[in-house]
Amino acid sequence: MLVAMAQAAESGASASGGFFTEPENWVAIAFLIVAALLIRPAGRAIAGGLDAHRDRIKQRLDEAEKLHAEARELLDAQRKRQAEAAAEAGAMVAHARAEAQRMVEEGARDLDELLKRREQQALARIGQAEADALREVREAAVDLAIAAARKLLAEGLSQEQSDRLVERTIRDLGAGLH
Repeated sequence: MLVAMAQAAESGASASGGFFTEPENWVAIAFLIVAALLIRPAGRAIAGGLDAHRDRIKQRLDEAEKLHAEARELLDAQRKRQAEAAAEAGAMVAHARAEAQRMVEEGARDLDELLKRREQQALARIGQAEADALREVREAAVDLAIAAARKLLAEGLSQEQSDRLVERTIRDLGAGLH
């Protein structure tokens, strides 16, 4: 642009008496001076605005990076808690299975003990029933012997006959007991 103005000035100077005599040239020079004076502060202001904008963007990026790091830490912590919870749940399941197995074994032992007690009670009842039956047979034998003795006494048997009858009755009782 300056080159064009210089060329115009040379061509104009040769035609009318000089570059500095034309008011348009002075306006152009004044415009260039004002523009030069304004460009520097405006450039600084624009540069400052751009720098401030860059700083805000950098601050936002840093904040976003910080938030991303915090989110990553929270995610890692949550994953760790989840792994711990899964491990704890696995331990609880293993404990529950072991406890259930122990309860099954304990139940089987209790059932065996109960069956043994019931068997012993049944054997005791059978023994008691045998003893009661034997007692009843003995009582019946005694009653029979008493009845036989009454009959003998009533019929008036001889001693020898009475002894044979008693011996026979005792033999019959012995065979009936077994």
